[in-house]
Amino acid sequence: MYWRSMICNISFIFLFFFSSVFFFFGLYFSVYNICYFVDWEVFCLNSTSIVMTFLFDWVCLFFMSLVLFISSMVIFYSAGYMEGDIFMLRFVFLVLLFVLSMMLLIVSPNLISILLGWDGLGLISYLLVIYYQNFKSFSAGMLTVLSNRLGDVAFLIGIAWMLNFGSWNYVFYVDFLSNSIELKIISFLMIFAAMTKSAQIPFSSWLPAAMAAPTPVSALVHSSTLVTAGVYLMIRFNPLIISTGYSSYLLLIGGMTMFMSGLGANFEFDLKKIIALSTLSQLGLMMSILSMGLPDLAFFHLMTHALFKALLFMCAGVIIHNLGDCQDIRFMGGLINYLPLTSMCFCISNLALCGMPFLAGFYSKDLILEVTSMSFVNMVSFMFYFVSTGLTACYTIRLLYFVMFGDTSLSSSLCISDENWFMLKGMLGMVFMAVLGGSLISWIVFPAPSMICLPFFLKTLAFLVTFLGAGIGYLFSGGNYNYNMISIYYTTWTYFVGSMWFMPFISTKGFVMPFLSSGSFMTKSFDHGWCETFGGQGIFNVIKSTSLYNQLFQFNLIKTYLMSFIFFVLFWLMMF
Repeated sequence: MYWRSMICNISFIFLFFFSSVFFFFGLYFSVYNICYFVDWEVFCLNSTSIVMTFLFDWVCLFFMSLVLFISSMVIFYSAGYMEGDIFMLRFVFLVLLFVLSMMLLIVSPNLISILLGWDGLGLISYLLVIYYQNFKSFSAGMLTVLSNRLGDVAFLIGIAWMLNFGSWNYVFYVDFLSNSIELKIISFLMIFAAMTKSAQIPFSSWLPAAMAAPTPVSALVHSSTLVTAGVYLMIRFNPLIISTGYSSYLLLIGGMTMFMSGLGANFEFDLKKIIALSTLSQLGLMMSILSMGLPDLAFFHLMTHALFKALLFMCAGVIIHNLGDCQDIRFMGGLINYLPLTSMCFCISNLALCGMPFLAGFYSKDLILEVTSMSFVNMVSFMFYFVSTGLTACYTIRLLYFVMFGDTSLSSSLCISDENWFMLKGMLGMVFMAVLGGSLISWIVFPAPSMICLPFFLKTLAFLVTFLGAGIGYLFSGGNYNYNMISIYYTTWTYFVGSMWFMPFISTKGFVMPFLSSGSFMTKSFDHGWCETFGGQGIFNVIKSTSLYNQLFQFNLIKTYLMSFIFFVLFWLMMF
């Protein structure tokens, strides 16, 4: 037991130290607007030089600092959450490998080295999702890895197209040659890869399924690393996306994703899946604001969202841990009386998600909505933004009521307490950043203040839809009209919305079954049919029958040979 906590402490110190180093380097690079390219010649053979290129700028350094900070807190938290696991060392090594893959992806301006980090994220996320080896985990892991492989294929095709330019360093090409057909194809392929990794429609079903992984994995993988890799790639490729004209499609896809996930979270009862759908909604928000040509704003929301969403997953892990691995919010309630410190962290992270003033989420979400109100977007995109904001407040208040403030539905045999200090210290480190991180990051990303002038209605519209959504969430969860009655009266609608518009069915049975049935037909008709008749099995039968006939002559009397010879001569005379 001692050596397991020692490994977590050493990993925590190591990651936290490098997080601080990268943060101060990021400040220096941001103030002086510095960007470094570092070329490392791996080896040179027959005048062929294999060079590894790294890009260091303020975006890269701040994002690495954030990922390392969250990773350090998650590993410290894991010392308490995974306390009884006999494979603790394996878990820590997998998390560290995951962080290493993310670091490689962040610092790479080269499609080849990005692919190494990209595939590393996909492989290790699969190993982490199937960490609890049961049927549900295996199914979720297979759905996760196959969905991400589609993006990997697009990435490989993009690498092949980059051969036309003589280099895979995409940063040299994103600002010009936008009218060439090659860059339009590369732009489409990168958008497709980012959509699969960041779980945009129609590839959204793998993210809630991946909640089969341990909760510390969800706090790291599904808040600031794996799912944000696609957003980070789009931030790097943003000039190319805007210039090639794919931004309108990305705006529609991002808006549909955040609306669909926000609506589905209001009909979900699994605690971790609600938080996963919340993550999906915020990813759609980042993708849609990227399509409007605002990569700095998307990066700002990416960092603030990672802080409070990791805290939200960690609080959910403490609740699940105390309730004996129960994740259904209908069996919770009144936990504020039993877990006061965890409840405080849970409420802070949820309020930051809703955009409560002066918490981390307020600075980015409110700015995004105000910039959207100033932009020339159509009414559909405008409604996607503000209706999704109201839905966020709706499912957040519903979650708080069911888990914290509602009637207690706990088992009388449970022993619930805030006594695991490993988990609490990890969460308290995140609470500090969830409260102050928004203002700190805004001073760094937007050092020059800007004035946004809007009419009074548009200026207050974000608060109005938030309060309206919160009121509807409380009315349906704690009032006379509850979600159970809605589910009974409107079964088809509830099933449609709660199943993410049938996307899990489409991604599994709907997509796989036609290929399985056609594959079965091809196997029976060709592989086991004509190909066998005229192929290996047919040749085998001919040789076997010929050998048996030959063997018949060899094991018989001389008269058999004479009769065969006479028959052969007569046949020859008749022919000629």
